[in-house]
Amino acid sequence: MNESGAAAARAHRAAVPAPGAVRDPEPPPVGGILWHISGEARSVLALPAALALQVAHPAVGAGVDAHSVFRTDPWGRAERSLASAQLWVYGGRAAAEEGRRLRRLHRPIHGIDAHGRPYHALTPANYVWVHATGFPIQLHTQRVLGRRPFTPAEERRLYAEWLQVGRVLGISDRDMPQTVEEYWPYYRRVLADQLEETVVVRELVATDVHVPPPDRGPRPVRVPLRAAWPLALPPLLRFRRFLTIGLMPPEAREAIGLPWTAAQERRLRWFGRAVRVAVPLLPERLRYLPYAYEARRAVRRDGR
Repeated sequence: MNESGAAAARAHRAAVPAPGAVRDPEPPPVGGILWHISGEARSVLALPAALALQVAHPAVGAGVDAHSVFRTDPWGRAERSLASAQLWVYGGRAAAEEGRRLRRLHRPIHGIDAHGRPYHALTPANYVWVHATGFPIQLHTQRVLGRRPFTPAEERRLYAEWLQVGRVLGISDRDMPQTVEEYWPYYRRVLADQLEETVVVRELVATDVHVPPPDRGPRPVRVPLRAAWPLALPPLLRFRRFLTIGLMPPEAREAIGLPWTAAQERRLRWFGRAVRVAVPLLPERLRYLPYAYEARRAVRRDGR
């Protein structure tokens, strides 16, 4: 078993808290909706759209612009972000500790946004928005890439699980809409009153920016890719733009001011059909990220 598999197996062993200990918030349930979609390839495809929707908030965009290493170490940042997100759902006992680590990481992030307003990463309105964007992104991704859209009952279950992830991340229930009925007015209000095409959004959809070649992964893949990078980068940037805008909910892309044509929508639908056919044919080891795959294996092995 590889390192991520061993960690996943350890995380899912039963734990009995010490007498009098305060219980950590539990991650979403094993076998729930997030358990099946969070670590799957389709959800990974939606990550650029999720990030762009997050940083369209001026405070979040300013924080990422000033404090993130996404320009100088994009591959490392992506790897760390994926690893963190997997812990929220598949990490068992490790999920709450990862939530605490993230809050410690964000504690020193503060500054002045593009409008001259002070911000802090852990201000509830800012921290909640970063988390809240995941819900509409997951719904839209399911409509485009999934076998079928979620039913209203499934949407409610998904939102309840996403609330649980918020608790893992240290978000108080008083700061997060507690029902789907409360969520949509909040979401529409942020779209209408706060979002904009920030500097970071423009970079995430640009097709003429420099991105360093991958510096990790199997050597037989990494070395030839680095050699071909000047030719490979332009189409990769165009594909990133296509996924970033296409997998963002239409009302969000409109609020930010990102262009999207009928021809692009047709291409997205064709892409979605191809994904719907291809992904279910993949073996589980390839369909899921390694940590998610090993966690799922561990649960089956332990009969949980």
